[in-house]
Amino acid sequence: MRYPDALREAIVDTLHGVEVADPYRWLEDPASPATQAWLDAEDALAQPYLAGLKARGHFRRRLGELLQVGLITPPVWRGQRCFFMRREPGQEHAVLVLREPDGAERTLLDPMAIDPAGLTTLDAWAPSYEGDLLAYQLSTGGDEESLLRVVDIASGELVDEPIDRLRYSPVEWAPGGAELYYVRRLAPGRVPAGEESYHRRVYRHRLGSDPEAADVELFGEGLDKTNYYSLDLSWPDGRWLLVRAQQGTSPYGDSYLADLHGDGRLREIEHQTLTDPWLGSDGRLYVFTNEGAPRGRLDFADPEQPAGRTTLIPEGDGVLQGIAVAADHMAVVWLEDCISRVEIRDRETGAPTGDVPLPGLGAAGVSTRPDGGGCAWISYTDYGDAGSVFEYDFGSGELTLWGRAPGADLVDSVQARQVFFPSRDGTRIPMFVLAKAGPERGGPAPTILTGYGGFNNPLLPAYNAAAIAWIEAGGVFAVANLRGGSEYGEAWHQAGMRENKQNVFDDFIAAGEWLIANGFAASTSLGISGGSNGGLLVGAALTQRPDLVRSVMCSAPLLDMVRYEKFGLGATWNHEYGRADDPTEFGWLYAYSPYHHVRQGVEYPAVLFTLFDSDTRVDPMHGRKMCAALQWATATDRPVLLRRETDVGHGPRSVSRTADLQADVLAFHAEQLGLRPDE
Repeated sequence: MRYPDALREAIVDTLHGVEVADPYRWLEDPASPATQAWLDAEDALAQPYLAGLKARGHFRRRLGELLQVGLITPPVWRGQRCFFMRREPGQEHAVLVLREPDGAERTLLDPMAIDPAGLTTLDAWAPSYEGDLLAYQLSTGGDEESLLRVVDIASGELVDEPIDRLRYSPVEWAPGGAELYYVRRLAPGRVPAGEESYHRRVYRHRLGSDPEAADVELFGEGLDKTNYYSLDLSWPDGRWLLVRAQQGTSPYGDSYLADLHGDGRLREIEHQTLTDPWLGSDGRLYVFTNEGAPRGRLDFADPEQPAGRTTLIPEGDGVLQGIAVAADHMAVVWLEDCISRVEIRDRETGAPTGDVPLPGLGAAGVSTRPDGGGCAWISYTDYGDAGSVFEYDFGSGELTLWGRAPGADLVDSVQARQVFFPSRDGTRIPMFVLAKAGPERGGPAPTILTGYGGFNNPLLPAYNAAAIAWIEAGGVFAVANLRGGSEYGEAWHQAGMRENKQNVFDDFIAAGEWLIANGFAASTSLGISGGSNGGLLVGAALTQRPDLVRSVMCSAPLLDMVRYEKFGLGATWNHEYGRADDPTEFGWLYAYSPYHHVRQGVEYPAVLFTLFDSDTRVDPMHGRKMCAALQWATATDRPVLLRRETDVGHGPRSVSRTADLQADVLAFHAEQLGLRPDE
């Protein structure tokens, strides 16, 4: 291929005594004429190539069908009213539905009705506890910069002016609905230049008042600029306000509790602990903790004496993943070898009373009414199930289907097999290998391997339209459960972060080696895919083991780990990765930073970068710089391409744009790995 010209500048920084070259720094500026000209040339190269791939039409048609499988979420109850999200086949975005006590339903919010172009997303919503008001947050073009509005549910009329700067803001309603609590960033003029994405504060807002002039700043002054805050208000009395502060994505946090019927002052009750407290409707302060229990433990206390905690659910063999408290019982989700088990326990004693049968080996979540009640709602999904919600009656033990993803019958059977393999250091790593149900394969097949391995996020069984389309066409799809996630608790997370980050890449490489050694794939038929932190994963794999794979999809990635903190929300990830201004931590980062390990003359695999211009989480500069470096360096004729989109960001997008993206990705892999779905 004839790649666009990309100037290699002689920029070398000396960091902690190490010379660090950065020849494509000019691509960090998206607005410069040079960057724009380069991007236009990359578009002119990638777009016709992707459009001309033989398998693209097949995958676009099938994904158009598989992505029409709808969505349904568990109900959120406020009084006798029920709120939930649902997407029907043919809808581009899910809509918020209200179900009245008589069973009548109506749509409260439809992003497509608000913006027929499909560029507006519903980021969050919170009905008041009386069920008569709704706070909701919308953003446009993928920037995730939410605007908060409040609507009267009966009339549909707005009752409050929009409030901006609410990205990732929780909302807690006060009893009666006259006030709410939320988190907002300071105005740009009140923060240093370049720090506009940080400096959050907790506020109290009275409906109808001017948020700039009248909202009361309750908390956050003088604390770390990267802090995120979660909120909880006791119900139904509204007496206790709980605030948890975390520096960026660190799992450690400080917790504060205020008696709003007393002096209203927030007092610290936990300092830099691995705990997540919340307020129960039964008057208890519940505390989930990893302190001394890396797989999780549940304690409780009296809010008036928060230090006097009693253990309710001790640490078990599985990972304590979800808890929903009802009037007399609790529904508890355990994660055991990456598969969910739902258990019922006594609320007073914590004693187990039995398990809830699930439809298969998948992932589950649990919820209850805010007042406890006598039922729980259990969400369930697996690799072949697009999603179901069940209602469980604690008294009778009866489990009934409450709702199912509309159109789910489109999906054919997918066979999932769980395997375990040793990583480089001998650690036992689980992986799901997915193939078409039926007779055993006859030798290696085109195989896509994916993983994530970071931020305490597990990769659990879940519906994946791209995986199903690939499997139906004759391929194999593998999901590796790498260290860095929470599959086996906080110790598993810590084994894949900071100075241990190389473990994640070793796990992933070992997964690819296992697939080849066990006949699922060959080095000429193995591709890898990953996005965000998973984009860093595949970037490290392709620079450390370019011989292992034939094709790579790298989406919205982190790749320049020396300068990642200077862009997007990078500074909030210091606890996960480390800081480049610290000599020791710089050593961790530079040792694996993919951009800095591209070497000229290496036979690199084919690589497709997928970048989104409105991504305000992970700056697209990572992919731009890495793409230019690989195009300069590679010694093969395998393509290195950049696919970019405008008006979308790191998060959700419309169904049709998802289908377009995934069709390009699967067709790219198919071309390199030899999958011919129409033959």
